[in-house]
This record gives sequence, structure tokens and C-alpha cells, in this order.
Amino acid sequence: MKITITGTLGSGKSTMSKMLAEKLGVKRFSVGDFMGELALEKGMSLLELSKLAEKDSDVDTILDNRQVAFGKTHSDFVLDSRLGWHFIPDSFKIWLKCDLNIAAVRIFNDKRLDEKENTSLEKTKQNMIRRVQSERKRYGEYYGVDPYNENQYDLVVDSSDIPPSRVLKKILSELKKRE
Repeated sequence: MKITITGTLGSGKSTMSKMLAEKLGVKRFSVGDFMGELALEKGMSLLELSKLAEKDSDVDTILDNRQVAFGKTHSDFVLDSRLGWHFIPDSFKIWLKCDLNIAAVRIFNDKRLDEKENTSLEKTKQNMIRRVQSERKRYGEYYGVDPYNENQYDLVVDSSDIPPSRVLKKILSELKKRE
């Protein structure tokens, strides 16, 4: 089964994609990890790379082509990607959402190397808002889509106040219904 996971920043997409892939015994692919690696290779933060991507479509083209190829060459996987649902339309599409304040705490406490601007909790929130605006702008211009529209997903789970184990349980329960 092809499964794509996306959601708000700090909602646990990476954690959940790893847990789900392990539980299902399938490969996991993450565009977020790749984007972080690309940012570090370029000596930039994720926010800086997002700003560059607004002016240089090559950044998104690299990420998009990798997703499309992955979707065509694999039949069983979990893909952690903002636009995986768009590039792999035959996937089971999961949206994770999280309250901005809770998500900001999660991201700030992670101390991610590719998010060096997050020097305070308030700065982290501001950067998250800017990143969402950047993504909405780029993806709207490039593809005519808004990844933050929950109506295009097969399953929506709010991870704000529940542990990853309960999020996983909800996803597995829904997958079981579709077998």
C-alpha cells in the first residue's frame, strides 16, 4: 500500500512515518529529510531554502521529481511529504494537525540544525508561520494546490494532545477498515 503523510509543522509527521513504516514493514521516504539535507549542503536553514525556492523553482523540481519517481518504482511505502498526496494520487493520504503553540514547543525543543533561526519560542512560531506562507505561495503558484486544505485527505488526526502511539493506533485502525 502507498501511504502519504503530511500535516502542519510540528505535528509528528516524521515520527509517525517512521513508526508506521516500521509497523507495516515497508520502506519510508521523507522529503523533509531530503530538504533538510539539501539546506545543509547549501549552507542554509530550511527557512532560507524555502525563500530560495520561491525564486528558484529548481529546488522544488528536485524534490518533486524524486517523489514522482519513488511513487512509480515502489508499491508499498510510507512517504513523509508536504505534496506526496498530490504527486502520488493513488496513495492513502494522511493529514496530521497540531495546535501552533504545541507544535512550536516541539520544534523549538528539537534544536534542529537546519532551523538555526529558532532562537526562542516566539521566533519559532514566527518562522513556522512564514514557512507555511512560503509553502502555500509556492505550491499554489506551481501546482494550484493548498496542502493545508484538510478536505483532500483520507484521514485527519489531531496529534496535539495524544502520544504518537495513539496516533499510530488511529491510523492502523483506519487502514484495517480499508483492507
